[in-house]
Amino acid sequence: MGVKKTVAVVGAGLAAGYFLQKQIAKQQKVTPEKALKFAKEAFKKEGPISGSWIYMKPEEKVKHGLTYNVYRGGISRTIDGEPAQYEFFVDVETGSVIDAVETAS
Repeated sequence: MGVKKTVAVVGAGLAAGYFLQKQIAKQQKVTPEKALKFAKEAFKKEGPISGSWIYMKPEEKVKHGLTYNVYRGGISRTIDGEPAQYEFFVDVETGSVIDAVETAS
């Protein structure tokens, strides 16, 4: 094979690899650690938090007739001297907090 053909083949391979990597990156799901970070950032907008946790295994959640794959976690904080705990659900695909509810302290 000549030098020109070799360079063309290598260039085409690199271009294909680049575009394939971009497609794979788009399909990657949010990690549990990033999901927890997103939830903590959302809760911190309303005040400081004192603790947090997240389940590492995604689960299904149905909300308004739609089924989501979510990470489930929790946030603790103190409001007016009283402890408050919240359970939240973060979409595995987008990292968006799709639901949060206050739980019994």
